[in-house]
Amino acid sequence: MIGQAQAVRGVPPVSVFANSTAHWRHLDAAHHLHPFSDTKGLNAEGVRVITRAEGVYIFDSEGNRILDGMSGLWCSAVGHGRHAIVDAIADQLRQLDYYNTFFKTTHPGAAELAAAIAQVAPEGFERVFFTSGGSEAVDTVIRMVRHYWAAVGKPGKHIFIARKNAYHGSTIGGASLGGMAPMHAQGGLPIPGIVHVQQPYWWGEGGNMSPEEFGLFAAQEVARAIDEAGPENVAAFIGEPIQGAGGVIIPPSTYWPEVQKICRERDVLLVSDEVICGFGRTGEWFGCQHMGVQPDLITFAKGVTSGYFPLGGVIVGERVAEGLIEQGGEFHHGYTYSGHPGGCAAALATLRIMQEEDLVARVKCEIGPYLQERWLPLANHPLVGEARMVGLIGALELTPHKETRAKFPGEVGTVGLIARDISFREGLVMRAVRDSLILAPPFTLSEEEADTLIATVVRVLDQTLEVVRDRGLMGPPL
Repeated sequence: MIGQAQAVRGVPPVSVFANSTAHWRHLDAAHHLHPFSDTKGLNAEGVRVITRAEGVYIFDSEGNRILDGMSGLWCSAVGHGRHAIVDAIADQLRQLDYYNTFFKTTHPGAAELAAAIAQVAPEGFERVFFTSGGSEAVDTVIRMVRHYWAAVGKPGKHIFIARKNAYHGSTIGGASLGGMAPMHAQGGLPIPGIVHVQQPYWWGEGGNMSPEEFGLFAAQEVARAIDEAGPENVAAFIGEPIQGAGGVIIPPSTYWPEVQKICRERDVLLVSDEVICGFGRTGEWFGCQHMGVQPDLITFAKGVTSGYFPLGGVIVGERVAEGLIEQGGEFHHGYTYSGHPGGCAAALATLRIMQEEDLVARVKCEIGPYLQERWLPLANHPLVGEARMVGLIGALELTPHKETRAKFPGEVGTVGLIARDISFREGLVMRAVRDSLILAPPFTLSEEEADTLIATVVRVLDQTLEVVRDRGLMGPPL
């Protein structure tokens, strides 16, 4: 806390405007480098300052109430202000604030959470490796998979197949596995040993194929990449059940079963990146269950603690776990905060709430269908080409011409950003990816709040359409 008479490089003393938007913006602009941000542009515009949260709402420093349609960053599944989680963290930290899980050591929280995750994981998943978050979990997969193949006598299997426009985190390994071109343009990425293939994005890349045909086509691109590299050299295929940051890309129903078949036939491990989809987002405990596939490894983070404490990890299937344990010896990998006591307490409390309130079933059978029934008809709006949603994760594709699935003229993403900014102004957090809007609200969303959400989206679309027409971005009819 800055003292009453203390100033920081030209920032007036706190007493002049303490606890004000201007004060926090001053400090932020002077000292904070934001993730995924153009700092110069952000400082010129001024940041939004969020000061508190409750239920499905966040509140900014100007007193505005905003419906948190993105669950923070996909993570606030059980809603904000859950005192049971806060109390569990505080009680744990009073008893054991920290100890590591290296050196033949554990603590009750790590042991109990590993068992609790195994209980809700798909059949055959009994082992958990803890990390601090999703990016570390993905990096762990790279190390773990390559070590597994070496341990079982196939060290040549080291190549990973991943997808274009996928997001697997922001560490060097995670960003390399991800297929985001802007990330690969910085820092000398991707690292060697990674091949990227067609994403299952029917709206944007399906051409004249039906969704089912395109799903098989995109899956066969995985087969082609494995065969070109040589199955004896390919360690694993990694994919999000639904590509989140890529724009909530929900694969056609034919895609995932075919990918699983391809990987099994070629003895390639299948990794389901569940950092977003895991712990109920699709209406199943894990997205792979919704897609009807059985992977070999599952990465997780975000929803496991509902964002109350950083924690992530890898759930390891029976085949890989047995190879690592019986033949792998010491696994020279881990993190200072693997299985942090506070994170484990937050996760155990979160899972307890999800089970006591049956929130996964609520997403699948109650609030999910309720919101979908109102979300999908938004495809009838003049600006919307496709509305899609599974569980409580959805997207609206914005287009100037529905029938041809056309893109807007000018820079890609301009219309999406227009809509996103209008949405914030109207009191709803939606995220823009390219010229689309994506949504992933907390599982505790009520029907009344869902109605408010949809009414707000309609206002956002109407206002965006007006701006787009005024700027001449709709283009002439095709």
